[in-house]
Amino acid sequence: MAARAYWQGQIRLALVSIPVEIYSATKSGAKIRFNQIHEPTGKRISYEKVVPGVGPVDRGEIIRGYEVSKGNYVLLEDEEIEAVKIESKRTLELVQFVDACEIDPLYFEKPYYVAPQDELAEEAFVVLRDALRKSGKVGLGQMSVRGSEKLVAIKPCGKGLLLETLRYADEVRQGQSFFADIEENKPKKELLDLATALIDQKSAPFDASEFEDRYVEALRKLIDKKAKSRSGKQIIEDVDEPGSAAGGNVIDLMAALKKSVDGDKPKASSRRKKKSA
Repeated sequence: MAARAYWQGQIRLALVSIPVEIYSATKSGAKIRFNQIHEPTGKRISYEKVVPGVGPVDRGEIIRGYEVSKGNYVLLEDEEIEAVKIESKRTLELVQFVDACEIDPLYFEKPYYVAPQDELAEEAFVVLRDALRKSGKVGLGQMSVRGSEKLVAIKPCGKGLLLETLRYADEVRQGQSFFADIEENKPKKELLDLATALIDQKSAPFDASEFEDRYVEALRKLIDKKAKSRSGKQIIEDVDEPGSAAGGNVIDLMAALKKSVDGDKPKASSRRKKKSA
């Protein structure tokens, strides 16, 4: 089944308009989600809308409210909310260009792939892609989706473009308040050299396939095992937590770093064999 476009419209750069289609770059099905089930009947639990001291209420009696102080709400009708929604435009205008390194990773939210809508759009699409690649810049703009406006960044991605939605400034906490109590003492040179050597030893090109979510993998095995059983109720053996050593002694930092640096670095090939086994 072909992927469904998240957004269709045009990217505009000055007087040039490029028809494009935008697709989600992530899969929600990779995570395991649970439902609450009534054990005696095996049926899924549903929820009623209730008011404390009143009980269940009809949907027609429910409106939305914003809490301005504890227990005090500003009530809003659906029509009032609809009236302030951004008009759904099918144009994403690139209004500014910045160096990719200027955008703090804290602002990145979700990635999307951008492809030309048809063959006629390809030439302008390729020109924009290669111009961004040559300049080392990222294009910024705002895109209206379902009545709201998203800040986005566009950059080259292989033969296409990658669009990433960004958080607005008021959605990001500044970290300095969390780091205020950390003293500005410089570490000892020998410790720093050992830590740097350890980082160099373990440096390698990033490959996401080298990592797996062990919790999700264990859940899948558990679900498969129970699904194959007739009753769905069997005892699963407990597995010890890796690296849960008894005690809790504080290890000397210098000794730990030296031991780490001197230790043999595992080869990538042996990791793959172990993983496949």
